[in-house]
Amino acid sequence: MNPTPPTRRALVVDDERDLARLVGGYLERDGFEVHLAFDGPEALATARAVDPDVVVLDLGLPGLDGVEVCRTLRTFSDCYVVMLTARAAERDTLIGLAVGADDYLTKPFSPRELVARVHVMLRRPRAGEPVAEAAPLAFGALRLDLAGREVHVDGVAVDLTRTEFDVHAALAARPRAALSRSDLIEAVWGPGWVGDEHLVDVHVLHVRRKLGDTAEAQRFVRTVRGVGYRMGQG
Repeated sequence: MNPTPPTRRALVVDDERDLARLVGGYLERDGFEVHLAFDGPEALATARAVDPDVVVLDLGLPGLDGVEVCRTLRTFSDCYVVMLTARAAERDTLIGLAVGADDYLTKPFSPRELVARVHVMLRRPRAGEPVAEAAPLAFGALRLDLAGREVHVDGVAVDLTRTEFDVHAALAARPRAALSRSDLIEAVWGPGWVGDEHLVDVHVLHVRRKLGDTAEAQRFVRTVRGVGYRMGQG
């Protein structure tokens, strides 16, 4: 008899209480254990208490905004974060992703789409979950350990978020191939994901920055014009 899979925990954070309850209701009907918070300090306290698998986080919050909540969350949790914003400005999206959000939705949005995106993310391995053993991949001074989900450059550990690691790993798994944004979306977010493919560019930018790489030097991640990205040799 197969064991019952553990219940996934979701934390929904929004000062629009009706919206938070609506999203929470959709997640509960989908089998999640749901916790709600309505401001930034409450969000962090709840996250520390319940260790959620995913946080749905509004950008505009009282007490502590979503950017600061996400930044602090990343100091003690590897949960997935979906940022919600009422502003479609690219700057707001970039800031949210820069501090560790994995995906974003602009209000108004479909709760069904949100739940679908959450499920796509949770199909990806969480840090510490077992994966098939394989020798670390080496690209010059860069070493990528898929089993341990660790990256080192010149022997120094590099702290990537789960999504940044997954984007990097997708490129490293096919080092001679130039992968398009849609290739990377399918590899990391899954074929059911719907949204702006330029999300890939933002995560590649963050990976490069953390590896000590740049779009000009392209030491480890190279841009293939008209196609996408591929690994370099450092």
